[in-house]
Amino acid sequence: MVKRALRVSNSPALSPSQSDRVTLMLREMVLTGAFATRRRLTELDLVGRLNASRTPIRHALSRLAHEGLLERVHSGGYRVRAFAIEDVWDAIEIRGVLEGTAARLAAERYSGPDDLAEIRVHLQRMEALLPLRPRQYPRFLEHNDRFHRALWQLSKSRMVVATLEGILSLPFAAPSAHVFIQAAAAAHTAEIGQEHHRRIVEAIAAHEGARAEALAREHSHIARRIMEHSLRDARLSGRVPGATLINLSRAD
Repeated sequence: MVKRALRVSNSPALSPSQSDRVTLMLREMVLTGAFATRRRLTELDLVGRLNASRTPIRHALSRLAHEGLLERVHSGGYRVRAFAIEDVWDAIEIRGVLEGTAARLAAERYSGPDDLAEIRVHLQRMEALLPLRPRQYPRFLEHNDRFHRALWQLSKSRMVVATLEGILSLPFAAPSAHVFIQAAAAAHTAEIGQEHHRRIVEAIAAHEGARAEALAREHSHIARRIMEHSLRDARLSGRVPGATLINLSRAD
């Protein structure tokens, strides 16, 4: 019944592609600093800027609030969130703890080679991109994200997966929340990360839960090192998605 109503309506505001387009545009504007932190956003204000009707804009605002980039205002509308740098570090740390738990459970619940079939595919696709060149970095990050999500599923724990999905509401906590740093640094970081990936998979296959957990937690520290390096360098900080939302006043 819903699909029939959509065909009859011909309203672009109800088109999923229109809604997705508006969401992507608004997310990019927020992350690139088009709006000041604490800036109040309303559907009416965004109609002209996004060249869209209020229905897809309403959907986009709701989605970005769910992702953690916006927060609801009691008087109506939404506000661009600001993040303390300590919140960013804590989010990365919590993800590391949770991924460590996922890796340990994966090793303890490992039932045979078929368990690792998917994660090995992502591992091999990243291997094929090494040594990493700048133009290959986006593809490497895409496979890296899929590797991590496959790791979560290997825990065979709906609670662990749901909690990890929740922590990603902070944009900087994602496994692939990296920036395009200098080619040499990117290649070196990719090599280190890939070695961690290999060892995590080996530990799971060997039922070594404690080792898998320690490796996964150490692996999460890469994200913090990249973020610290990028935020210290004025040339790079402008390329960190969402850097304008971070309050660095109390950073070390």
